[in-house]
Amino acid sequence: MNRTDIPALDAPPAEGPHPTLGARHVAAIVVGIVIGAGIFRTPSLVAGVAGSEEAFLVAWLAGGILSIIGALCYAELAAAFPSAGGDYHFLSRAFGRRLGFLYAWARLSVIQTGSLTLLAFLFGDYASELLPLGPQGPAIYAAAAVIALTAINWIHVRQGTGSQLWLTVVEVLGLLTLIAAGFLIAPTPSGAAAPPAESSVGLMMVFVLLTYGGWSEGAYMSAELRGGRRRIATVLVASLGLVTLLYLLVNFAYIRALGLGGIAGTDVVAADLAERAAGSGGAVLISFLVAVSALTSANGTSITGARTTYALGSSFAQLGWLGRWSPGGHTPRNALLVQGAIALLLIGAGAFARDGFRMAVEYTAPVFWLFLLLVGISLFVLRRREPEAERPFRVPLYPVLPIIFCLTSAYLLYSSIAYTGTSALVGVAVLAVGALLLLFLRPSDQETRS
Repeated sequence: MNRTDIPALDAPPAEGPHPTLGARHVAAIVVGIVIGAGIFRTPSLVAGVAGSEEAFLVAWLAGGILSIIGALCYAELAAAFPSAGGDYHFLSRAFGRRLGFLYAWARLSVIQTGSLTLLAFLFGDYASELLPLGPQGPAIYAAAAVIALTAINWIHVRQGTGSQLWLTVVEVLGLLTLIAAGFLIAPTPSGAAAPPAESSVGLMMVFVLLTYGGWSEGAYMSAELRGGRRRIATVLVASLGLVTLLYLLVNFAYIRALGLGGIAGTDVVAADLAERAAGSGGAVLISFLVAVSALTSANGTSITGARTTYALGSSFAQLGWLGRWSPGGHTPRNALLVQGAIALLLIGAGAFARDGFRMAVEYTAPVFWLFLLLVGISLFVLRRREPEAERPFRVPLYPVLPIIFCLTSAYLLYSSIAYTGTSALVGVAVLAVGALLLLFLRPSDQETRS
């Protein structure tokens, strides 16, 4: 690969991302995306294969530690090469813009827009519980959420990140309320519900790390964080430290209130806890809490997803209209509109699907973990290729921690393929379409600074 195929980054362009955000805004994006609806559902799946309460809690602690290790690896990349393109920029710099294009294509067409759609539908499901709108109510709420979030982020970056900050505050307060309920009510008597006999460490970690997913999105804000090159590591690690603490506390509350067998035996563990604490009113509380959590994650996903598309447009002349940055709004407006339009199309299709949520999760997982593994490898590549690059932060215990991150990603890639089967072929088909598009697209001769 020629050096000319490596995007340069020395300073932001005149009309591009500028450091306009504080640490609290980026932390709100990370925390808000990670604490999605998963923490209200996956504990039941983890408990079903945990074998013991101790193993159950250790799995959540291990998930936090592994996520923090990954965040340290991302922090080095983001500090050395801050960019609105995040993973796209790292992969392009290490392996060339053609591989970067495949990632950006998968992210635009499946990973990010699919996640936005799923979160919007989740919001719609629970909003319909609070205020029903008929059979198509969830789809109506989902479409309204995508339109509203796209509009808010289109106006100005501060509107989008300001909304994220307050949504995250409400989300965290709601989770703390659930934790308090678990600690205040009478504990489940020992032996009230027998714990499952089966134990599978690997399957436990698949579910746990899925619930911790989304922390890497903070890298997409590195070019817009004031003092980002030196502060990004602190923001990422502190955000995940908070998430890990909250996850441990809420799962301990689940254990105390329901027991391991009780958690494993329900699909609505948070609702069961809330019902024990507040009766039928608990269901209303949980519906509101999950709706807010889904909306918070969707907003963060909208913010970071559009930045990959912007970086893609900056690198390919034929897609240059996607790479336009609004100086007035400090945001990639065209990229936001395209992302919102694709999400609305997916919502329209999902309104008639039987189990679109599960299918989308299955076919996005292998693609996601493949590229996350490649990002981990890019850390080694860029250390060797660009040793002179300024690195305000270096991952400690190199190369041990990056190796752990790569091995974890490789295992999750294997597990996602093993558990999804033929559904994984859909993600491969999407990548194949992107490869075909590369026959007609050429990277810009001018090196990108996005």
